[in-house]
Amino acid sequence: MRAQFVLQEIWIGLRRNLTMTISLVITVAIAMALFGTGLLLRSQVDSSKSYWYDKIEVSIFLCAKTSSNNSCQKQDVTPQDRDALGEMLKKMPQVANVQYETQQQAYARFKERFSGSPGFVESTRQDDIPPSFRVKLKNPEEYKTVSQAVLGHKGVDTVINEQEILKKFFRILNGLQVAALLIALIQVVAAVLLVGNTVRLSAFNRRRETGIMRLVGASNTYIQMPFILEGAIAGLIGGLFASVLLVFSKMFLVDRLAGDVQLVSRLGWSTVIAVIVVSICFGVLLCAIASFLTLRRYLKI
Repeated sequence: MRAQFVLQEIWIGLRRNLTMTISLVITVAIAMALFGTGLLLRSQVDSSKSYWYDKIEVSIFLCAKTSSNNSCQKQDVTPQDRDALGEMLKKMPQVANVQYETQQQAYARFKERFSGSPGFVESTRQDDIPPSFRVKLKNPEEYKTVSQAVLGHKGVDTVINEQEILKKFFRILNGLQVAALLIALIQVVAAVLLVGNTVRLSAFNRRRETGIMRLVGASNTYIQMPFILEGAIAGLIGGLFASVLLVFSKMFLVDRLAGDVQLVSRLGWSTVIAVIVVSICFGVLLCAIASFLTLRRYLKI
């Protein structure tokens, strides 16, 4: 009988405050979707970092006729200077592996990487891409030591650390994550305020019933339970809507990012499911706790 009474009170509360409940569900859904999107972006960044940082290379571009470096004097690197640089790199304790890439190999890799931009490939000639040494370090943080050692070497044009390029890219992703979480925080505050207003309105509309329940000796938990469950149910429905939005976010934001940008590894569905579960649980707890705290102040139980 008690369970039936509690369910009846929940239905009455949801029906009386239908507009407020719908607004709460929408707000919770948006807040949890943004919160989950922030978590997905964070997982994407962490996954990409762990994948790519192990593959980071230092590119040492050699002098060519098209080099803008004055020390190259618009001349190709000599075989003697090239071989001397290669031997020096192999002897450095910071270096794990050294691979020489000719202009032909570099141009072939360039055409493969930018095959989706035929205009860009057609406007680039083979002579525009200089030969280079691809150096893999034992510790990517020791880039400066290697860079300082080779920059003054004869025949070297420029040294590029791929880690710096990745850091800039991941900073952009981190910025998107922070933006999503900040907007989600604003939506969470709005959801808490809506929960408070919905609970106060529901308690005011049923003040006669709660007064009678007090007189007959009902416990505080028994009186509070329908209101708390109303908020929890609204949070659950909002979380379920948010899960649908997160699936779309994974398909049209995260996967598209991974497809368009080759630096990003794909995020598995297991991570998405974990984020959905966390978002739903957070939405339910948020609404339930907000209902409990608001009800204690309003009813002064």
